[in-house]
Amino acid sequence: MSAFKKLCIIITLVFLVLTGAVNILLISSQNNAKGMYRVEAKRAAEEITEKGSCDLSNYPHLTGIYPDEGDLYISDNHYVIADTAEGLYRIEYTVEDTRQGLLAVNAMMIILYIFTAAVLFYVRRNLIAPFARLNDVPKELAKGNLSVPIPEEKSRYFGRFTWGVNLLRESIEDSRKREMSMQREKKVLMLSLSHDIKTPLSAIKLNAQALSRGLYKDEERQREAAFSISKRADEIESFVKQITQAASEDFMSFDVKQGEAFLSHITEKINARYAVQLKNTGTEFIIESFSDCILSCDPDRLAECLQNLVENAIKYGDGKMIKLSFEKMDGCELITVSNTGCTLDPSEITQIFSSFHRGSNADKVQGNGLGLFICKKLMSLMNGEVYAAVENDCFNATLVVKLA
Repeated sequence: MSAFKKLCIIITLVFLVLTGAVNILLISSQNNAKGMYRVEAKRAAEEITEKGSCDLSNYPHLTGIYPDEGDLYISDNHYVIADTAEGLYRIEYTVEDTRQGLLAVNAMMIILYIFTAAVLFYVRRNLIAPFARLNDVPKELAKGNLSVPIPEEKSRYFGRFTWGVNLLRESIEDSRKREMSMQREKKVLMLSLSHDIKTPLSAIKLNAQALSRGLYKDEERQREAAFSISKRADEIESFVKQITQAASEDFMSFDVKQGEAFLSHITEKINARYAVQLKNTGTEFIIESFSDCILSCDPDRLAECLQNLVENAIKYGDGKMIKLSFEKMDGCELITVSNTGCTLDPSEITQIFSSFHRGSNADKVQGNGLGLFICKKLMSLMNGEVYAAVENDCFNATLVVKLA
């Protein structure tokens, strides 16, 4: 807010300086205009002295030249008395009155200043002040303070923004509740399974100790002990499988709203998002021609999948070329994102869609191994598919989207 006040003060000072400068220029020009009639009167007197007469058309500021006929000083106009060789002459002149122009200019400057002040006041009330009230909200949300009050704004500029921030807070709060619930359930499951594992583990230990000490002399008892060990091991394997399944459950929730969207709308989003950025980095960004069609998908989620693929192409490619190509096949639209400079081992293709998996080419690139995993999940929820391939040092990731 202090910066805005400084801006207002600077604007006021600029207006004052400009108004003063304009007034000085107008007054100066008025004085120059007044001085011209004296110059012309002197020249006219000299011409009368030389020629005995004067051509008035050569003197734009003079309106009349009259000899002394007894009424030399009687006139309603501005005049000067010139002493020539022919006698005294009354030289009348006109002076432009610039006072009205001066008043008009000052009035315009005042109106302009009032208009500027009104605009600044409007900006302060409708933009600066509401934004100042929201300054601390993102910081508090980042700290985890989800109860921070978010002032409601009816302004058309910030109404949707505050509504969106409230939705964000509610989403964070819901995510936290889900996470706490999942953590609690997993903890209970882990404790329960850990307890259940102790029983077959104890039986395995007892049978193993009996066998190692030779307590079972006949083969039938030994086979029973071995069978018991195998059975208990199967139980432990089942418990471990449950633990693994619980640990690998989806840690992210995906909200997909299936609908329809034109392919051109999706590509326009991607082009608007990346065309300038890639041009500035020297990467050739190609969107091949396609026949427009209606896709059965969640438009926002499909755009998110394409963004993830383009981001991967930016991070793991050589920066020379990224291309979007299109093909129709079996009632589906195939959208392929290709990038040059792929160093991924083709044998890793089957693993790259797993959560937190990072390929052998990701050592020097920051990331969490979730981009392709998210694409896989989202495309599955949209009844589509995603697959990848490495061909001629190019990485190709293809989205399979059903046509509406």
